[in-house]
Amino acid sequence: MLEALNPQPQDKILQLIQMYKDDPRDNKIDLGVGVYKDATGLTPVMRAVKAAEKKLWETEKTKTYTGLAGEPAYNVAMVKMILGDGYADRAASVATPGGTGAIRQALELIKLASPTATVWLSNPTWPNHPSIIKYLGMNMAEYRYFDAATRGIDFAGLIEDLGRVKAGDAVLLHGCCHNPTGANLNADQWAEVAKLLLAKGAIPFVDLAYQGFGDGLEADAASTRLIAETFPEVLIAASCSKNFGIYRERTGILIALGEASRRAITQGNLNFLNRQNYSFPPDHGARLVTMILEDDTLRADWKAELEEVRLNMLTLRQSLADELRRATNSDRFDFVATHRGMFSRLGLTEAQVNILREQHGIYMVGDSRINIAGLNAKTVPILAKAIAQLAA
Repeated sequence: MLEALNPQPQDKILQLIQMYKDDPRDNKIDLGVGVYKDATGLTPVMRAVKAAEKKLWETEKTKTYTGLAGEPAYNVAMVKMILGDGYADRAASVATPGGTGAIRQALELIKLASPTATVWLSNPTWPNHPSIIKYLGMNMAEYRYFDAATRGIDFAGLIEDLGRVKAGDAVLLHGCCHNPTGANLNADQWAEVAKLLLAKGAIPFVDLAYQGFGDGLEADAASTRLIAETFPEVLIAASCSKNFGIYRERTGILIALGEASRRAITQGNLNFLNRQNYSFPPDHGARLVTMILEDDTLRADWKAELEEVRLNMLTLRQSLADELRRATNSDRFDFVATHRGMFSRLGLTEAQVNILREQHGIYMVGDSRINIAGLNAKTVPILAKAIAQLAA
C-alpha cells in the first residue's frame, strides 16, 4: 500500500524556515515565520499565561478527558470575548486544535450540510485555506481582494466577484489583520460586503486569527460582530495562538451561529465532527485562556501585555515605512504604516526576494510577505537599505 503514495508538495513557509535554520550567517533576518517576536527575537510566554499555569499546576487534580466540545466554560468565555453578550441561544461551539483545526472543522461542517456548496476565498489568502479545501474535495472560487499597485484593497473587483456568489455558498472573510497582505476593509466597506452577501443568501465564514493585533481587542472584533448581527447563519474560526501567545498549545474554537431552534442539532453535529477527527480537543491551553478571561486581575494584565505587543508592531510598521521613504527617496512603501497585524506584502518580485535572501540573509516568503514582528530597531534600517539597493 505505502508504495502507492506520491510525494506531496512542500509547504513553502516550512521550507523557508528550514532554509533559515541551515543558513550559517550570524546576521541573517527571519521575516518568514508567522509568530510574534520581541526585540530579542524571542516569542515570550505572556505574564498572565505564566501566572495561570502556576495556578493550574497547584490546583489541577485530574487529566481525564473533557467533553467532545471541550470545557463549556472555555466556549462561553471565547464566544463572549469575540461576540460580546447576547449569543448564548444562537451559538453552538467546539474547542479545536488551534485556528487551523477550527477552519478544518468548519469546512467539514459545510461539506456535511451542503456537499455542493462553493467556498469563496480572497485572492490572496492564507495558503492553508485552499490546501484544506482541495484535500476535502470541495468546490472553491476566488474573489479579488488585493490591489498590487496600491497595496490596498481592490474593492471594486471584490464587489464584482462577490456578485457571482450563489445562495448557500460560504464566503471566507478575514475578520482583521488580513493574512498575507495586512490590508483590511474599513467599516463602510464591511457594511457594503455584508449587505451584498445577505442579499445573495451566502454564509459568512470568518477567520479570526489575530484579534487584538490590529487596532485593539474590541476594535478587531467589530467586523465579526457586524456579520453576527446581520446574518441568520455565520461560521467563525478563531485562534488563541497569537493573542495569548500559546502557539504550541493548539488552542482554537469554532462557533456556528444559527437559529436558536436549531442550536442543539448544530451542536450535535459539531460534537460528531470532533469525535470523527480527534475525539476530545486539547485542554491545557483552553483552560489557561478560561482562567485568564474569568479572573479580573489576570485578564487586565493579559490585555495590557497584548496592547504592548500591538503597539510594538505599529511602531515597527511606522519605522519601516519611514526608513524605506528615506532609503528609496519615494513614498512607494508608505502603505506599510497603514496595514495592520503581523504581515504586509512589499510588492517585490520573487527574483528580488531571492536576492535579499542570497545576498543579505533576509528571509521572507516568495510573494514578499514579511512578518513585521520579525524586525527590531536594529534590523529595520538593514532591511530598508537592502530593498533600496534592489532598484539601484
